[in-house]
Amino acid sequence: MNYGDVLVTNKQKALEIHKRGFNCAQSVLCTCGEYTGLDEKTALAISGGFGCGMRCGEICGAVSGAMMAIGLCFPYNESGDAQSRNRVAALGRELTADFEARYGCMRCRDLKRAGISCDELIAYEAEKAMEIIKNNI
Repeated sequence: MNYGDVLVTNKQKALEIHKRGFNCAQSVLCTCGEYTGLDEKTALAISGGFGCGMRCGEICGAVSGAMMAIGLCFPYNESGDAQSRNRVAALGRELTADFEARYGCMRCRDLKRAGISCDELIAYEAEKAMEIIKNNI
């Protein structure tokens, strides 16, 4: 993946976006643009309100950004399409179960209390989102 003129991993790209001042959800969703089809400006806008656990300390923004990417890559947008609904639901459960198994919870407030850095969460979810997407395309 090229980001600027440097070959970087999804994890590195996500951390660079975070370093620029964007939130966890923005940082993860932007790394998946090659698969979601979103340009960076649109991805930043869509995920802007999801940082800091949806601005109230709830679900980790990195998880939210990864879930948005999965939803865009495996859309469920036809009301009678049970196959797509089931597929995105299963991939979402895979994402959240993995995160909970690794960190013990998905709640931003609790993750911060446990001393887990946003950078660690962003890096992990950027890689996990891309892994799930690539393994299921």
